[in-house]
Parts: sequence; structure tokens; C-alpha cells
Amino acid sequence: MIQADVPALEITELRKTYGSLEALRGVDFQLHQGERLAFLGPNGAGKTTLIRCLAGRTRPTHGKINVFGLPIESPGVRNALGLVPQDLALYSDLTTRENLTVFARFHGVPRRNLKERVQWALQWTGLTDRAGELVGGFSGGMKRRVNLACGVMHRPQVILLDEPTVGVDPQSRERLFTMLDDLNRQGASILLTTHHLDEAQQRSDRIVILDQGQVIADGTIDQLVNRTVGPSRLVKVRVDRPLTAPVWISGHTGPQHLRQVGAAGQDRFETRIDDVTTDISRLLDAIRNSGYLVSDMEVQAPSLHHVFLHLTGHELRD
Repeated sequence: MIQADVPALEITELRKTYGSLEALRGVDFQLHQGERLAFLGPNGAGKTTLIRCLAGRTRPTHGKINVFGLPIESPGVRNALGLVPQDLALYSDLTTRENLTVFARFHGVPRRNLKERVQWALQWTGLTDRAGELVGGFSGGMKRRVNLACGVMHRPQVILLDEPTVGVDPQSRERLFTMLDDLNRQGASILLTTHHLDEAQQRSDRIVILDQGQVIADGTIDQLVNRTVGPSRLVKVRVDRPLTAPVWISGHTGPQHLRQVGAAGQDRFETRIDDVTTDISRLLDAIRNSGYLVSDMEVQAPSLHHVFLHLTGHELRD
């Protein structure tokens, strides 16, 4: 089924209406083979509707979804997709092994391969020693691991993840992403929706931002930063005593071009720099020449958080 020269997923002019509500308004994007794509948007942006369309839970009003170059309606194509939902899809009164077996059969894993596949999942999740225990008694992080395994028992080439780490502690989040990295190294393409911007920035190759049912940004984190907030750094400085006058810093073109930072009476101030290598030295020299000592300094690089606010005007969970 897999063709080397086509995207794993290709979404074209996807629209979905509910009465007068247009949840998706012509969404276009691609998920490349072997790529980790983070899909972000404020509440109500259309992310859940998109996942439901991709997973076959709802039918788009208009548009096309291709999986490895084939229409998603084609026979057998949906077998290439694996869905890991936000809400836990587990049977709490079954053991880990029983849950894995049930979902493997749901996904059409041949009976002759069941034992081997379940054993792989137990080792992959690190739950071999808990195979005979009821899932209902597990911690949130352990349930999330089982939930992830249940969604990929059929070895899908494309994995759809809807908030897979919601409600778990940092250690469990790290464990889940280690598991996903393992699948990605084996060739799986991953589409992730998350409300953790740090997850999206650190755990994806590319980011798509959806707002009001439309794609408003698509690119790597560096591309998105350069297109929006720019690459300059914010520097926060604290000096040993309140300034009696602003500090003057020479610009790139020489001392005749000066700018001032800080205000009289304050021992903390902020400024922006374009070149960490040269501008930090200029700033420190200016502070020292003005008779002050730096007691603390923080340099903040532009992040996905700044890009998201710039594009949408919202915090992610607004």
C-alpha cells in the first residue's frame, strides 16, 4: 500500500458543517511519511472535528482525505490508521493482557499473531509484570500507556494522537513520548494534538496551527518564529542597585547609534537583542561602564508560546 513518493496523509479543502456552524472551513495540509506533526489550536478551533473526520467517526461535508495516495474510503485504507483518543478507551474490569487482546482482535490482528503481538505490547509499555492485573486499578500514567498500546496493536503506519498525555505527571509524559519515538523510528508517521506547547515544540518536526476552522500557520518552529515574532531574544537584567539614569548601549553600526534601557529608580529592566554573541557583550559593557554590577540575567528565546499568542491572540486553553 505504501508509496514512497506520496504523503502519509493529504487533506484537501476539508469542510464540516453542523447546521449553521462551520467547524472546518477548507482545511489543507499534509503529513509526510515518517514525520511527527503537532496540530494546535484554541478551544473550538476544529481540532476534534478534524480527528473525528480522519478516524471515520464523522463524515466531512466536503473535501478529500488521502492516505498514502489513496482515498480514505478505499477498501482497507483505514487499517493504515491508528487512533489513540483523549478519553481512555479501556475496559477497567479486564486485565492488561485481556485489554490488549481485545483491541488487537478489534483491529483485525490474525489469531495466529495475537500472542506475539500482545507480548510485544507488554514489553513496549513496560507492563509485563502487570499483565494479569485489572486496568481499573492502575495509575493514570499506566492507563495512558495501555491506551496507547491498544490503539496501535495492528501496527498502523499513521498514528493519530488526541491529547495523549492529558492528566499525567511529567515522568509519565516522558515515558509515553519515549514509546512514540520508538514507533517513529520504525517508520510510523505521527499526528499529535496537544495543549502542551512544550510538547509540540520539542516532540514534533513541524507544526500546524488551526483557528476558527482554518489553517493559519504551517512550518517548523524556526520558520514560524521568523514569520511572526522574529528571532530576537528578550533579556531580563537585574543590577546591584536602582539606576540613577538609563543605561545607554551602542548599536551594531557604532557608538553614534545609541539606545537606552532601564529607567531611573529601577534595579530591573528588559531589552531585546538580535545577536547573542555580540549584543550581550555590549549590554554588559554598558552596565559596567555606568557603574553597576549585574546580579542576575535571563535570556529568553522566542518560543511556540509567543508564536501562538501572536497568531491567535489566545492562550492555548482559552
